[in-house]
Amino acid sequence: MRELDRAVHHVQAVVTGDPEVDAFRRRMLRFAVDHDDALLRSCLDGHFTASAMIVDHTGARVLLLHHTKLERWLQPGGHVDGKGDLADAARREATEETGINDLEVIGPAIDLDIHTIPERGNEPEHEHLDVRFLVRAPDGAVLDANHESTDLRWFGFAEVADLDVDPGLIRLVASARARIVDG
Repeated sequence: MRELDRAVHHVQAVVTGDPEVDAFRRRMLRFAVDHDDALLRSCLDGHFTASAMIVDHTGARVLLLHHTKLERWLQPGGHVDGKGDLADAARREATEETGINDLEVIGPAIDLDIHTIPERGNEPEHEHLDVRFLVRAPDGAVLDANHESTDLRWFGFAEVADLDVDPGLIRLVASARARIVDG
């Protein structure tokens, strides 16, 4: 199976009933048809990314990082670098950005989001087509932020709504909570 086909499978597996997420799914699937290089950051129109909504071992809190460049609270995630196993990419990025080992991806992706990344240096403005997974941290997880963030912090689900965050992050947190509650 081609790597891009593997990524498309992850996108197709997201079922939320949310009209915004459904619109993102359609756009992502069209993008994959139109861009054979959609898994590579060299695709200048945009590219697939994968991220992780990390919950603690009890399922009561989520982990966010304060992104150094974007100066916002975000979930860990990043570029997939040509790999179609987006769940593995989300876990890899989450481990790199939080220092937590033995993260567990829970089921298929729980959310989709397309957001614009501003022009920076030689990199033009482009879109990230983000496939988002629920990931559980092990009991006793120790946080160790890398250079991509200025802070890592656990938040209760309700606390996230009080932060200055993108509405897509609020939707992601709600999807994570629903998956945990509904099983």
